[in-house]
Amino acid sequence: MSVDAVLSRISEIRTQIDALRTGTTGTGATATTASSSSAANSTAFADALATATGTTSGTPAATASGVSTATSVDAGAGTIATGSGATGADVVADAKKYLGVPYVFGGTTTSGMDCSGLVQTVFKDLGVSMPRVVPDQAKMGVEVGSLKDAQPGDLIIPKGEGHVVIYVGDGKVLHAPRPGKDVRIVDNWYKDSDIATIRRIVPAQASATPAVSGASGTTDLQTAALLSLMNSGSAA
Repeated sequence: MSVDAVLSRISEIRTQIDALRTGTTGTGATATTASSSSAANSTAFADALATATGTTSGTPAATASGVSTATSVDAGAGTIATGSGATGADVVADAKKYLGVPYVFGGTTTSGMDCSGLVQTVFKDLGVSMPRVVPDQAKMGVEVGSLKDAQPGDLIIPKGEGHVVIYVGDGKVLHAPRPGKDVRIVDNWYKDSDIATIRRIVPAQASATPAVSGASGTTDLQTAALLSLMNSGSAA
């Protein structure tokens, strides 16, 4: 798509938006045509806006069984899992639901869970698929440099990768310790020298939501869509 074509398309979309905003309508076949054109342009604008803002337009994708997969994402190595919308605070809040669950080696349910089973279950609750065992979990997300940089929801894996704990903030961690114990929050006993890696799987905080109300908000969204279409036009 050329730059001129992109600019022309944006002009058409803005014209339709202005018409809708002022309540301009036609009659008969003209109205039908205008309605169809408006719908098409609105869809194009929505798609461009979704690309520009990182959101999803239209209806959520569904599997063959009809179950929505829009908020289900896989954790990745070297990248933050943003698709589920979960944050570090959500990780901590969900993990606290399992306080008191007894330690059971290999467990992943409220009947009993081990350290990595707890981590996998918490992220599954939030729409993020995590590997089952600690060495694999230790590769997910992005690395945090040290304990002073850790944020609630980060995973702390000690050297040897035989355990994993969830940092909850204020120098405390939540974990499933060992047989005979239950899921609990305790003071973090690890030092940086004890740690193999600290991993951030989801964003520490929610990203800012683009303004959508008022004239300035509409202008911001139009600009975002324009930039998206301009970028796609340059790449074509």
